[in-house]
Amino acid sequence: MLTVDAESAGQRLDNLLLRLLKGVPKTHIYRVIRSGEVRVNSGRAQAETRVAAGDRIRVPPMRVAEPSAAAVAAVPAREFPVLFEDEHLLAIDKPAGVAVHGGSGVSSGVIEQLRQARPQARYLELVHRLDKETSGVLLLAKKRSALTALQDQFRARDTGKVYSALVFGAWPPGLKVLDLALHKTLDAAGERHVRVVSPAHADGRRSITLVRIVRSFADGTLLDVTLKTGRTHQIRVHLAHSGHPIVGDPKYGDFARNKTFAREHHFTRMFLHARQITFDHPATGQRLTLDAPLPPECATLLSR
Repeated sequence: MLTVDAESAGQRLDNLLLRLLKGVPKTHIYRVIRSGEVRVNSGRAQAETRVAAGDRIRVPPMRVAEPSAAAVAAVPAREFPVLFEDEHLLAIDKPAGVAVHGGSGVSSGVIEQLRQARPQARYLELVHRLDKETSGVLLLAKKRSALTALQDQFRARDTGKVYSALVFGAWPPGLKVLDLALHKTLDAAGERHVRVVSPAHADGRRSITLVRIVRSFADGTLLDVTLKTGRTHQIRVHLAHSGHPIVGDPKYGDFARNKTFAREHHFTRMFLHARQITFDHPATGQRLTLDAPLPPECATLLSR
């Protein structure tokens, strides 16, 4: 039986268990949550359930493997380009191709590599996530108080996120708002799959994306995409459902066009970049806007 302390209040159930049950496979943790074996205050709970201080979590018996010295040593120590840093938070420019955390076949991600590079850091946690294939601004908290304050802002939609996305085809100038419900499922391996569903779907969650045309090309359109809600894979699914998948998207994209595009333009990543984030500083309350420049490979592609 686990009791949630004040420092862990507000966390998602899956994230809390992943943090506490080091060595337990991620797939197993999601499996016991889905099966109802994990109970919060004697009731069933979902992976996305937010826990509160004092909550009692019943976890079925499971073997927790101690990480070997070799496994710890295998995590590379890596710093990333810093966009902003003080005693409360750290904002980095995450490159494409790097997961934000380890799991599901990924030995280590941004958070593990940063912890290795900063062994003196007493606290370092992800505030939000970016897909492995997405580059751009990523926030990390250096204090628990900063984490909860920033996550409260994300939940209350008091933050602003703008992405650069290159999509196939000519985006319709009149299509500026995508208001589509999304439904997320997990397969047996814990892999997320998201699809558009009817607004009346019992498990659908309303999701709103704003789209602005930045530049048009012969075979694609560069968009500024603003998130009004922060659902998993929201931009990728919304754009693909609208008939204009993101160039290079390996999951929801046009695989044949991706292959042809990569061969013709020597561009092999997904063109989705978190270029700007706006939020209130968790300690001072000052409104901050942080920008991450377009990666060289993306800028070079556009110039061609």
